[in-house]
Amino acid sequence: MMHTVTVDHILPREKRPVFIIGAGGIVNTAHLPAYRIAGFDVQGIYDITPGRAQDTAHRFSIPHVFETLQAMITHAPANAVFDVAVPGSQTIPVLEQLPEGAAVLLQKPMGENLSEAKKIHRLVKEKNMLAAINFQLRYAPYILAVKKLLREDLLGELNDIEVNVNVYTPWDMWDFLAASPRVEILYHSIHYIDLVRNMLGNPQAVYARTTGHPFMKNMASVRSNIIMNYGEMVRANILTNHCHRYGLPKQQSYIKFEGSRGAVMINFGALINYPRGAADSFEYILLSPEAEPEWKTLPIEGSWFPHAFIGSMAELMLAAEGSIAAPDNSADDCIYTMACVEAAYQSSNNGGTPLADFIENP
Repeated sequence: MMHTVTVDHILPREKRPVFIIGAGGIVNTAHLPAYRIAGFDVQGIYDITPGRAQDTAHRFSIPHVFETLQAMITHAPANAVFDVAVPGSQTIPVLEQLPEGAAVLLQKPMGENLSEAKKIHRLVKEKNMLAAINFQLRYAPYILAVKKLLREDLLGELNDIEVNVNVYTPWDMWDFLAASPRVEILYHSIHYIDLVRNMLGNPQAVYARTTGHPFMKNMASVRSNIIMNYGEMVRANILTNHCHRYGLPKQQSYIKFEGSRGAVMINFGALINYPRGAADSFEYILLSPEAEPEWKTLPIEGSWFPHAFIGSMAELMLAAEGSIAAPDNSADDCIYTMACVEAAYQSSNNGGTPLADFIENP
C-alpha cells in the first residue's frame, strides 16, 4: 500500500546565473516564485517597460535591472542562462540578439506557428545555442508522480489519456491575445498536446476543432476538441471550454491516465476560479487479483504553478553542466509539439467530412 510519493525535481550542481527577458504576469507568478523555491540565482531582468522590470526586481530582490537588452547581454557572464519570457511573436527578434553558444529557456509557444518554430529551431542550431522550451506541465509534481508510478510498473502500459477543462478563463488579462489569430490551442491546449507527446511519443495524426464563443467575441478561439491518434489500442483526447461562466460548482479540470494495471485521476485546480485557483487532488487505483479495486487519494506537494517551472529550468541547467546529454524539453523535441499544433489547426480549418458526401438527395 502506498502512503506517499516523493517527486522532488533533480536540480543541477551549478546554479548558473539567470537573466530574465520579460517581466509580465507569468514571470511574477510562476518563473520567479519557482526559482526562489529551487534556489536559482536570478541576477538580472529586462523588460520593454522599464517600470515593470523595476517593480519585479524590487519584489524578488533581483540585483540588476537593464534598460536595454544589449546592456543585459553585455553584462551577463559566459555561463549565464537567458530566460526568454516574451510573446511567441517576439521570440525570434530576441534570439537574434543573444550571444552564440548561449543557454536559453524559451517561453512557450515556440513561435506563433510551425513556420516560426522551424525558424527558431534553425536559428538556435546556427548559433550553437543550448535551447529548451518552457512546456512546464511535463514537470508538474502530480505529473512526476504519474511518471514514477509508470517507472515502477504499477500502472502497466498506458492506453488512455484524457484532459477535460470546463472553466471560465478571463482571457482579457493578456492584451496581446485579442489580436492573435490563434488563441486556445496555441496558448493553452498546447500544454496538453505536449504532455500527451511527452507520455506517449508522437501521434500518427491529429484531429481537431477549435471555436470561439458568443461570450468572448473578440477572441479567435476559446474552446477546442482534439484527438491525437495513437492507433487502435490507445486513446488520447483533449476537451476544453474556457467560457463556463455559470458559477464554480460545475467548473472542472482534470487529467486522467489509464493503464493496463491501474489508473490516475488528477483534478488540477490552477484553472478553477482563475487566477485564484483551487486545491489539486491526486487519486489512483491499482488492479489486484487479491482485492477489490479501490480508489485512493495520494497527497502531492506542490502544483503546476509555480513548481512545474522548476523542472523546465532545471533541465536546461543540467544539460548545460553536462549532467544529461540534452534537456528533456529541448528545441529538438518540442518542434514536434508545434507540428501537432499546426496539424490541429489544419484539421480544424478543414472542417471534417461534409454530410453532403453521403446524402445526395435527402
